[in-house]
Amino acid sequence: MIRSDLIARLAELHPQLLANDTESAVKVILHALSSTLSKGGRVEIRGFGSFGLNYRPPRQGRNPKTGGRVKVPAKYVPHFKPGIATRSRVQKLFLLQMKKPSVSPDESRGLNKERP
Repeated sequence: MIRSDLIARLAELHPQLLANDTESAVKVILHALSSTLSKGGRVEIRGFGSFGLNYRPPRQGRNPKTGGRVKVPAKYVPHFKPGIATRSRVQKLFLLQMKKPSVSPDESRGLNKERP
C-alpha cells in the first residue's frame, strides 16, 4: 500500500471527511513519525508496532562496479518492530495461504508469472 492508497482507503471508510482532510491527516502523521525519528526518538503505536533507530557501525564495503574497497561510515537507520497483534495477523494470513493447494507462496507474491 502506498500513501495515495492509504488516503483513498481512509476517505472511503470516513465519507464525512473531505479528501483534502484525509490527505492532511496522513501527511501530519507521517511527518510527526519521521521528525520524531530524525530527532533520535521512538514511536510506538499500540497494537501495531514501534519505530526506532538501529546503529550500524562503520565498516569496509565494496563498490560493485569497480570491486574497490569503500569506507562506509557509521549511521543510524530506521527500524520497525511489529507488535504481537500485527505479527500474529500476518502469520495467520501466511499460514492460510500455505494451506491453499492452488496458490503457492511464490505465486501469491507474483514471482511465478509467465513472461511474454
